[in-house]
Amino acid sequence: MDSSEHGSSVTSPGVAIGGTLPPGLTEEEAEEIQVELTKVDDEIQTLRQVLVAKERHAAELKRRLGISPLSEIKQNINKGWHDVQCSNAYMRTSQTLGDLNRRVTSSNLYLSASATLEDIGRSDAYKRTQETLSQAGQMTSAAFSTMGSAIRNRFGEMSSNFSMRHSLSMPAMRNSPSFKSFEDKVDNMKKVMGRSNGEGDHSPTSNNAPF
Repeated sequence: MDSSEHGSSVTSPGVAIGGTLPPGLTEEEAEEIQVELTKVDDEIQTLRQVLVAKERHAAELKRRLGISPLSEIKQNINKGWHDVQCSNAYMRTSQTLGDLNRRVTSSNLYLSASATLEDIGRSDAYKRTQETLSQAGQMTSAAFSTMGSAIRNRFGEMSSNFSMRHSLSMPAMRNSPSFKSFEDKVDNMKKVMGRSNGEGDHSPTSNNAPF
């Protein structure tokens, strides 16, 4: 049939090109492979024609939608950039750059704050405020010192008055009848205790104490 005729027609070019068949390949197998190759080439050619027709149709549709080749290129670039931003490598790089940016910002804020504090320290208002606080501290210390001296003097006066009153009251109390009676009783007890101890040394049986 046609296939055999086609096979025979394509066999001769293969044999003419290759010269000899590869080892282990018979002439019949070579003819079958050649027929299959011809079919595949025809399909590829057909697909290329279909692809060209599809591309032309797509271009016509884009033209009708107002999509120019330049805008299409821009869209492809945006899509590629979006894919890059979603990648892990880009995210890690962005995080590292963000950390560096925060560190630089913190350093700049620290330097700015230090410069501001130095300017405040050199200002006349700060110096006047410092002098006012120093004077207030000295005045407060002097006031506390004066208050302490006054308190110590007051306690000294109170102690002197108490000693004076005590020294004045002792003679009057000694001359009172109650104090004299108490002294007499104490003297009598001393005499009695003295006699009792003396008799006990000479006569152990005597234990009567006169009252």
